[in-house]
Amino acid sequence: MEQSPHILIVDDDREIRDLLSKFLVRNGLRVSTAREEREMLKVLQDSAIDLVVLDAMLPGKDGFTICRELRASSRLPIIMLTAAGEETDRIVGLEMGADDYVAKPFNPRELLARMRAVLRRASEPGRVVEGPRGALKFAGWTLDVARRQLISPEGALVTLSTGEFDLLVAFAEHPQRVLSRDQLLDLARGRAPSPFDRSIDVQVSRLRRKIETDPRAPGIIATVRGGGYVFTPTVERT
Repeated sequence: MEQSPHILIVDDDREIRDLLSKFLVRNGLRVSTAREEREMLKVLQDSAIDLVVLDAMLPGKDGFTICRELRASSRLPIIMLTAAGEETDRIVGLEMGADDYVAKPFNPRELLARMRAVLRRASEPGRVVEGPRGALKFAGWTLDVARRQLISPEGALVTLSTGEFDLLVAFAEHPQRVLSRDQLLDLARGRAPSPFDRSIDVQVSRLRRKIETDPRAPGIIATVRGGGYVFTPTVERT
C-alpha cells in the first residue's frame, strides 16, 4: 500500500505546529515537526520527507537562508510561511527557491490545497509532455522534461527550482504566444491566480538570469506591455 506524503513543518511557534499537525493528519498526511534548523536537519536525515512547510522567521538561521541552502542541494518541495501583508517576504522566499508561499495568519485548508498542488507537480514530472516528446529544444538549450533537467548550449546542467522548471516548461510548450500572468500561473503553478500575485514576475526574472545572454535585454522571454510575456524562440520537440 502506497504511503501518504510525509510533511515536515518547521516553525518555532508550538501552537502552530500542533494545530497544523493535527489538521494535516486528519486529512491523511504524515507529519513531522521541527522548531529550527538543527531539528529540521535531523528529521531530514532520519526520514524521507516529501515537502517542507518552512516559516520565514525562525530563531537562529532564518527561513529564507535555510530555503536557499536546501535548494542548493535538493529539489525537495518547499512552501514558505511569510508575514501577513509583507509582499517583500513572499518575493524573497520565491527568489530563494521556494515553490509557493502562504501568508500568516493562514487558513489551513488553503495551505493544504497549495501543498497538494506542489506535491502533484513534484510527483508528475512528465505530465506536460507525453509519448516521445521527452525534450524541448530552443535557442541551443535542451529542456529534458522527463528528467527535469535544463542543459545549456555548452552542455552544462543548469539548476532550476521546481517553480522555475514548471514555468519554463509552460513557456516552451506555448512558444511565440502571448501569455498573461494569470495564464502562466494556471499553467505552471496549478492554482488560482491572484490579481496581486507577483510570483510569475519573480520567476521570470530568475529564469532570465539563467538563460538569457543579457537579462536586462532579454531575447528569449520577452515582456509584452499590458499583456504578459512571450517565449520567442522556435521550439523543437524530440
